[in-house]
Amino acid sequence: MGEQMSERLEKGLAVLRAEMDYKVHSFFSSCVNCGVCAESCLFYTETNDPRYTPIYKTEPMRKLWKSEYSFWGRLASKLGMTKPLTEADLADWEELVYDGCSMCGRCSMVCPVGVDISMVIFKVKHALAVAGFSPEGLVETTQRAIDVGSPMGVTLKTVQAMIKHVEANTGLSVPMDVEGADYMALLSSNEIALYPEYLESLVKIFDHAGVSWTLSSQAFEATNSGLQIGNKKIAGQLVQRVVDGAEKLKVKTVISPECGHAYTALRWEGPNFIGKAYPFRVVHILELLDELRAQGRIKTTGMETDRLTFHDPCSIVRRGGVQAQPRNLLEPITENFVEMADHGSMNWCCGGGGGVSGNERAHDLKLTAFNKKKSQIEELKVDAVVTACSNCRMVMEDGLEANEMEIPLLGLTELIAEHLDEKRTS
Repeated sequence: MGEQMSERLEKGLAVLRAEMDYKVHSFFSSCVNCGVCAESCLFYTETNDPRYTPIYKTEPMRKLWKSEYSFWGRLASKLGMTKPLTEADLADWEELVYDGCSMCGRCSMVCPVGVDISMVIFKVKHALAVAGFSPEGLVETTQRAIDVGSPMGVTLKTVQAMIKHVEANTGLSVPMDVEGADYMALLSSNEIALYPEYLESLVKIFDHAGVSWTLSSQAFEATNSGLQIGNKKIAGQLVQRVVDGAEKLKVKTVISPECGHAYTALRWEGPNFIGKAYPFRVVHILELLDELRAQGRIKTTGMETDRLTFHDPCSIVRRGGVQAQPRNLLEPITENFVEMADHGSMNWCCGGGGGVSGNERAHDLKLTAFNKKKSQIEELKVDAVVTACSNCRMVMEDGLEANEMEIPLLGLTELIAEHLDEKRTS
């Protein structure tokens, strides 16, 4: 057993050393231990537990950096004044980075010296994943994503069954494997299993706007469990699956659905994971809808009179820059829209990103962290909350139910579809 654990430790240390690039050196050299990042993290603010201070979650990498790369640290190590990283250290930090961090990036926004804390935490997760220190639930979902094609075990037959229902409800056809289409749309497992109205909304909007699009039987799943667990190799495999599907159909653009981490994995990290640029463009569905709106291809009618607000998904808005688009889309159809006190790039996370929502062990901590979002919603006294991430929607529904708050959660794409003008654009 000792030999096996020693091998795990060595794997983890090897990854940490490999990830020790110039940015990490710069960040750890710059950090002044001011603690400002603590107040930006909902896991800290809602628990008051100093272990959830964002910079503390990087400790395994910082400790290795200090002992092997800094002058005084190397000297102290030679003199036997420091203790090396152990398997116990990795096991202890596994809970902190997987349960108590949603990778939302808010801490990186407030660091006075510019340390990208969430990026370093992802490097720590990468080391833990390779070494085998990851929550069992995330390991299982990641394996399903590799073997079945979906972390929730969704198969092509399930998608085809959903398509039949959508076609029956709308009277419109859902294109599949159409070579040469302009756009290839992706779906997340949540949208297939929990929110099929997303696909129904796409069908209506694209028919209304005259969009040339298709789904792929080879690559319909957008969820990237490799990113959530921190395994870059697996993340790359899942990205490559989408790339292969898009190249086979010769599409010009791939559409990321209402799913935050899927957008990050494909749009921003994907080329790095697979080591090459895409031969196609990647857009989030909100980016495309706003483009169609600006071109006059989406015409809406009627106004929502309820008091509504928008929850900005971290990966889409803060880390992805899709901030103006949802507001451009909401403005023509809402007459009583209000912003949260902290919104846009500084909005608070739902508490379930970064794989936390799929980590059963983190359930109670996730609900505690949700208290920050609960406070935001209560302060506004809204009738409903609109968002553009199926994971955020699922997590907030759980949080609202646990707090006995009967407030509907709406998908923005779905809301646009409900307000389409029946008159076709010219």
